[in-house]
Amino acid sequence: MKILALTMIVIGVLGVGSVDAQTFTLKSDTMGGQLTEAQVFSGFGCNGKNISPHLKWTNAPAATKGFAVTVYDPDAPTGSGWWHWVIFNIPSDVTELREDAGNVKKNVSPKGSVQSLTDFGGPGFGGPCPPPGDKPHRYIFTVYALDVAKLELNEKTQPAMVGFLLNQHAVAKASLISYYGR
Repeated sequence: MKILALTMIVIGVLGVGSVDAQTFTLKSDTMGGQLTEAQVFSGFGCNGKNISPHLKWTNAPAATKGFAVTVYDPDAPTGSGWWHWVIFNIPSDVTELREDAGNVKKNVSPKGSVQSLTDFGGPGFGGPCPPPGDKPHRYIFTVYALDVAKLELNEKTQPAMVGFLLNQHAVAKASLISYYGR
């Protein structure tokens, strides 16, 4: 397993027409610039613990009515990337996801939230597991501040459809990028 130097990029993007004194920001207490065995997928030849990291966001725009979080790998050798986690309908008064909130069996995600399909074929968090010898992949963790409280979608909705609606309703978004290679 290759270990990269700790590198974290924090990106905050304000919605069009909004000017806030502070930027919408996403942080993590359990994840750095290099994903660890705790987050790595358990399957497809990977032997990680598949635990979604703690995520916390601050300074959401006043117009926010709900949140969503996605994890996307644009470097997956599929031609279309890989969706590792899709959770939406997070209430506007929630500002963090606990570690392992992506484990649908534990039921620790925010009340009313929905975890829909990933490219692993089921709902919930699926950690990184790039092909051996491939360059380290980028895993983009993004929180969306939405102009709606609820998307009329369910746990069987394909990730691209969720992504389409998230981008239609995004007031702002903030991202963390972490890397993993093996």
